Amino acid sequence: MSEHFAYPVGLRLSGRRVVVLGAGQVAQRRLPALIAAGADILLISPSATASVEAMAEAGEVRWERRRYQEGDFEGAWYVLITTDDPEANATASAEAEARRIWCVRSDDAEAASAWTPATGRSEGVTVAVLTGQDPRRSAAVRDAVVEGLRDGTLAAPRHRTRGPRVALVGGGPGDPDLITVRGRRLLAEADVVVADRLGPRDLLDELPPHVEVIDAAKIPYGRFMAQEAINNALIEHARAGKSVVRLKGGDPFVFGRGMEEAEALAEAGIPCTVVPGISSSISVPGAAGIPVTHRGVAHEFTVVSGHVAPDDPSSLVDWAALARLRGTLVLLMAVEKIGAIAATLVAHGRAADTPVAVVQEGTTPAQRRVDATLATVGEKVAAEGVRPPAVVVIGDVVALSTRDHR
Repeated sequence: MSEHFAYPVGLRLSGRRVVVLGAGQVAQRRLPALIAAGADILLISPSATASVEAMAEAGEVRWERRRYQEGDFEGAWYVLITTDDPEANATASAEAEARRIWCVRSDDAEAASAWTPATGRSEGVTVAVLTGQDPRRSAAVRDAVVEGLRDGTLAAPRHRTRGPRVALVGGGPGDPDLITVRGRRLLAEADVVVADRLGPRDLLDELPPHVEVIDAAKIPYGRFMAQEAINNALIEHARAGKSVVRLKGGDPFVFGRGMEEAEALAEAGIPCTVVPGISSSISVPGAAGIPVTHRGVAHEFTVVSGHVAPDDPSSLVDWAALARLRGTLVLLMAVEKIGAIAATLVAHGRAADTPVAVVQEGTTPAQRRVDATLATVGEKVAAEGVRPPAVVVIGDVVALSTRDHR
């Protein structure tokens, strides 16, 4: 084995000929990256796996169904040899060496002039790892680095000048582990975080000291309404050249006023990235052991905001229509009005003994569940001292779970 290290380099193969000998499992793993690089790929093999054949049928590679012949590497920039014929591999490798073409051999790394690193990608960054003759270690290091970049635990802030930008990030239902990988990474890159009370607060403790964290509930708004003041804060910090994250609970577009913020940013000419989050409407019932749908029990579920009472003229909800549905009804922001909502549903035909579960602070260590029926839920919530945030689930699916389910 050579005592010298391999020299790492990034090959720009777009439009350049690459010849691949063999179309088995090794080629199947290597071809997607070559296709993504835009290479002009000639595949030479009498047979191929179903996946490789599909790539050829899709026109992603040109496949000649035959064995290797001397002269096949004419005009090639890079060669990948993956056949199980040692003699053919040696002959092909010799041709590549004579033509001064970098050549990878899957059967004999020492006889090759190039090695394929374990590679991974995250947001424009390509990670390539070489550990000589230990491909499993290469893959493990690659995975650790890529995962760290994706989830933000490995901070790699961008340093080139960028224009103003804001990311509207859904933080999920409360458990910090339930934010998306992209959301966590954007948090790690942020200069300013404007956070909601219902966002995953534990994530804020992980931010570097230089990050300015702004509590959206405490933004002074004077002559502006609170939402307009938040919009202005996002715009001002972005225009100052800072990377801004608007961290919201759940999903930005599920009763989160995310669209209002996106529209304000668009009007100000500031690019906005929307990162969806796990909505509490499905995650909190799931954490409490309640499926919002179940075969033979519920074929639909409806999510409704309960912050406005049914008899309020400003209500946009057709409660009579909801009462006629047979599926699951999930209410958000409904703790204060749950008595009136339950009574309205019963008045319009929903059975009074329909099971109801109220899950407070779902997915967090403080999660608790209160069970009732439409007839009793108003009194039960008051007696148990249930407070927001809480998700109300109404329907037969509630009876499928137990209090002990975690």
